[in-house]
Amino acid sequence: MPRGGAHFSSEEVAQVLSHYDIGIIHQAKPNTAGSRRVPKMVITSERGKFLLKRRAKGKDDPYHVAFAHAIQSHLAEKAFPVAPLVATCDENNTILQLNNHIYELFKFVTGSRYVGTAEETADSGRQLANFHRHLSAFAKKWKPPKGSFHDSSIVRRHLKTAGTEKGRQPNKKLLKTAELLMTLYNASSVRVSELGFDSWPEDIVHGDWHPGNMLFTKHKLVAVLDFDSVKIAPPATDLANGMLQFSIVGNRPNPADWPDYLDQAKALQFLNGYRQIIKLNKSELNSLLDLMIETMIAEAILPVAATGFFGNLSGLDFLKMIQRKAEWIDNNRKKLTQAISS
Repeated sequence: MPRGGAHFSSEEVAQVLSHYDIGIIHQAKPNTAGSRRVPKMVITSERGKFLLKRRAKGKDDPYHVAFAHAIQSHLAEKAFPVAPLVATCDENNTILQLNNHIYELFKFVTGSRYVGTAEETADSGRQLANFHRHLSAFAKKWKPPKGSFHDSSIVRRHLKTAGTEKGRQPNKKLLKTAELLMTLYNASSVRVSELGFDSWPEDIVHGDWHPGNMLFTKHKLVAVLDFDSVKIAPPATDLANGMLQFSIVGNRPNPADWPDYLDQAKALQFLNGYRQIIKLNKSELNSLLDLMIETMIAEAILPVAATGFFGNLSGLDFLKMIQRKAEWIDNNRKKLTQAISS
């Protein structure tokens, strides 16, 4: 992909914007935040500021996009913090299909990225609970995707094949790390299943609730930006993933230098924010640590098994870091369980 990622051509932008009634364009600037596979552009016109987005291949199924848009519109009606969608002027449709691509235009939301305050973390948990609460009775006109990272045959298949790329010598260190992760993953899957996971009610989950998909103003969440991964699963999977994403400690160039521990305070701030809105039963609370282990392993292994890397990071170093963090949760299970239950 040129210039380090997918991008718009000037002709493409002009053609797409001709389908929207936003007045005279004053400025169009690329936005490099988020996935490099998804080109984004900030458009300033006489009628305001907008964000143009082209869906990535694999995330451009029209029915799934329509489902996501219906969710966003429903949430907007409930005053939930989402970026408002803009409809085309010709068909009054929030989905624009053009030249085998799908485009979306949003009103631009001004805000700041997550800086890690207790207020931001707790509000992120509260808003996830509001997301689940508002959508608990949502009428589904399309058949949404189902599934989760729990007890996944896909995750196990990738754990088995990591380090065995065709045409290359097997990476023994990567194979060994994946084997250790498989043991951790299987143990957590068994514990969660024994808590009755398969009988838990399923509903709409966000699927990608993490700080990079959010904007804040005065330590309050003002916009959730990405609904590409919405699906049907037990809401506890969303909660566990959110606890992990807001508590993971990293940000150093080399994952080998990341510490073993998670930020326990942030995990509890997020959880307590959620519990202010939605009560959890004992089985759901007892599942959270193992669901955190499962989602951490699942998120890491899929790209590493496919490419040998996690983004631009060494796949081996990244998986070793994941192993250390999963083992930290396991080794501190008693302390963490007491904190979650209190």
